[in-house]
Amino acid sequence: FSCKSLWLKRGYDFLAHGCNFNSPDSVIQLGVGKNMVLSIRYWLRAFTLTINDELSPIADYIFNDKNGVDPYMEDLGTLWLLHFLLVTGGEATLYNWMFLRLQKERKEFTRSQVVNTVRRYMVEAGKMKTFNENTTKKDVAVLLQNYVEPSKAHSFEEYTSLLLDLNLIRTSDEGKSYQFNIEGKRQLPLEIYIYAIIEWKADNLSVDFSSLQDLGLVFCLRDMETIAMLQQASEIYPDLMHYSDVAGVRQLQFLKRVEAQIFLDKYYTHEEN
Repeated sequence: FSCKSLWLKRGYDFLAHGCNFNSPDSVIQLGVGKNMVLSIRYWLRAFTLTINDELSPIADYIFNDKNGVDPYMEDLGTLWLLHFLLVTGGEATLYNWMFLRLQKERKEFTRSQVVNTVRRYMVEAGKMKTFNENTTKKDVAVLLQNYVEPSKAHSFEEYTSLLLDLNLIRTSDEGKSYQFNIEGKRQLPLEIYIYAIIEWKADNLSVDFSSLQDLGLVFCLRDMETIAMLQQASEIYPDLMHYSDVAGVRQLQFLKRVEAQIFLDKYYTHEEN
């Protein structure tokens, strides 16, 4: 199943109240069928909200009823944050491959092209024995349900996937082909983007532009959009970072080490005011 808009909050509350996904009562407690229970459990893990069914700090930061910054995901910035966590978290490999590898090769694609590309990636990784075409087709279908607004919806349920509002992938030819939406006007908040850079760069104070281009793929940013955001970040936070383009060498330099969550705090505090 694609990740429905309220599933992450429902799963968070379920674990926060000491419930267990392995319990026979989980179906009743979550109010969904057995397969959906498994799906909620998977999505919590894929979005890095749980580790071995234990809630992660970022899960508490977002979803805690008392002091969570956006428990019901009413802020678009939260969807951008969750998208970044999904693509880079390490659990949902297909999502990482789609945005960071396939997008480098082609901006337009069909479902069969994605399946064939995954097959090639598995061959390159020496893991062809674990490749299952039918499973891959289903995984690709779910990914597209997560991101693509249905062209001919048959029910409201088709509009409830969590990440539709990001408008990152579009469809044409009545669903026969798809495009990464690099032409769309991004609504990616600056502070969410800076948070992503800090998480992306690990302990490095200097980030070269090629690495920033790769990060841009996560958000479907064109190079000019990436540069514009880096320049804006330098102007707003001159005591923390500086973007330079000297003799064709472009890089972002952090002037000191800073915790990524500081920028989440800045974003959500600003949103409350």
